[in-house]
Formats: sequence, structure tokens, C-alpha cells
Amino acid sequence: MGPGYQALRESAAYLDLSSRGKIFASGEDRLRLLHAMTTNQVKELQPGQGCYAFFLNPQGRILADANLFVLPDRILIDVEPETGGPLYQHLDKFIIADDVTLEDASESLTAIGVEGPKAAEVLAAIGAPIPDAPYSHVDWDGRIVARVNATGEPGFRIFGLKLTQTPADPESVRIVRLEHAKPRYGEDIFDTTLPQETQQTHALNFNKGCYIGQEIVERIRSRGHVNRLLVGLRIDATEAPAAGTKLSVDGSEAGEITSAAFSPALGKVVALGYVRAQYAAPSTPLKAGDCHAEVAPVPTAGC
Repeated sequence: MGPGYQALRESAAYLDLSSRGKIFASGEDRLRLLHAMTTNQVKELQPGQGCYAFFLNPQGRILADANLFVLPDRILIDVEPETGGPLYQHLDKFIIADDVTLEDASESLTAIGVEGPKAAEVLAAIGAPIPDAPYSHVDWDGRIVARVNATGEPGFRIFGLKLTQTPADPESVRIVRLEHAKPRYGEDIFDTTLPQETQQTHALNFNKGCYIGQEIVERIRSRGHVNRLLVGLRIDATEAPAAGTKLSVDGSEAGEITSAAFSPALGKVVALGYVRAQYAAPSTPLKAGDCHAEVAPVPTAGC
């Protein structure tokens, strides 16, 4: 296990986030447009505030998840590397008579993470300001410091600062993310996924007006349930099962694993997966292949 694992769990580590997609939206209609295209309340956000949101297609399936940061004159959309290009094209397609200009800053704007229990101490040591609320952000001499994490540990993201320290290795970052049952688009959330299936309720606002895919989201809310839910899993094994491994209860199929890794701290495999709604309660016993597994809760709050 790389040295980044212990640092992420016990102190703090730097993350290389340079590959993430980063899009600036400017123009008078920027808040209105993004409010009409996402699942969260965007138009009421003030400079210095932000949120987590889904972009949906008309069928209510998730095209991308994003961190939105409202700056005085533009909005920064921070997304997974795989969704940056497609999301830019999706947004551009809907700009017709709107006063909105998009800028793909994925290559030009650097991004690093500082995460772990002592992340705030690291920021203080380098003279960076510390935003106090989830998804809030502050200016740091032209850089953007935001309170958001990739692993589930306390964390911050700094846009516009180059990484000069050795970052935590990707596998350590992935293990800590799975220990915290924090899903990642492309591994645990897909373009076939419905928002409520993810249990990421902080991405959804049910009091806003219409947006793309809203009819499906509202239909699910009024119906009261979805058939499957994304859950954390603890598996009594030392080898991580492959994505797609079936989960069962008393010999009947109950779901499948989306991502998994062995956790040195827990001494067992940690995973995420979709299970039938009746098996989603924490501590529900399951089988992952031939191994005993148990449901762990998926965090439904922000940073």
C-alpha cells in the first residue's frame, strides 16, 4: 500500500486532480441556464457558494455529476475527467438565445486536492484561506480554494495552484473513497442511473422549477421509491471481487458490485454496489460470491 493511504486516513495528503474537467460559464444568463439544466438549486446561489448537482438527459438518467462554484462573474463547473468533453457539448447544445459563454478550462486551469483529518492545518501552513461550509469557496490571490473532497475525508480543492509535492497514489485514494462509500461517476454512477438510485440526496432539490429530466425525478419522488439503491458494502475477503460480481440473499439475486478494494484499516474488502431496495438497509447480510457481506450506509450529505 502506498504511503498516501496512511496520510489520507491519519494526517493529510495531496491529490493530483489535473485531469478533471473544468468548464467556466459566463454571461448574464449563466445562473438561469444551469438552474434549468441541473437537479439542484443554482439560481439562488451567491458568489462564494456552490453545490453538488446532476446533469440529466430527458429520460432522467445521469449524464454527469458536478461541483458548481459561483464566482462573482462566472460559474466554475468541476467534473470527472471522462465527462468534461461530453458535458461541454451538452451545455453548448442548449445555448440558443441565452447570454452564456462557455470556456473549456480543463487544460489551462490546474487543480489539486488536500484531504485528510489535518487538511485544514496543511492549508493554514501554506497560507491559504479555509472555506467553512460544504461547496463554499474563497479567493486566494487569484486561486480558488473550495471545500470539497474526492475521498470522503475532510478536504479542499485548490484551482490555479500547481502541485509541487508528491501526490497520494491513485489506488490509495480509491481505497479511502470506498471506505467512505463515496461513489464516483464512471465506476458507480452511469448514464443509465436514476438520481434517487444513488442516494446522493444533496444533489437534488425538489422545490425548484422545471429542468431537464425533472419529470422523471418528480415521478419517482411521488411514487416513493426506486427498485434499486447504491449502498456501501463490507465483504469478508482479502481479494476484491470484480465489478459486476453478483450479490445474493438466500440464493436469490440481490444486486451487483460496481467497485471494490481491500481495506488495510478494516481488514476486509470495501465496495459499492446496487442492491434491490428491500436489501438496502444498513447491516443487511448478503453474499458476494461465496463470501459474507454486509450493507454499510452511503453518505447522503455533502463534504
